[in-house]
Amino acid sequence: MEESTTVLDVKGLQCPMPLLKAKKALNEIAPGSFLQVIATDPGSVKDFQVFSRQSGHELIEMHEDEGVFRYLLKKKFTS
Repeated sequence: MEESTTVLDVKGLQCPMPLLKAKKALNEIAPGSFLQVIATDPGSVKDFQVFSRQSGHELIEMHEDEGVFRYLLKKKFTS
């Protein structure tokens, strides 16, 4: 995991809360920083894929292990 990574644990929360909390966390970190989101909502897979495309924040990786979804996002640099 990258040195400047913020971890957001949203296990147990259902759509749209994981994504809303991730948006809030991204607003609070510096451009180029990383946010790791840990969720249990299967609906979050599509949410984070769509959010990444629409927002410009890069979805570096995502994987699932025994019902726990992990996403690594890189905050975009603003122009």
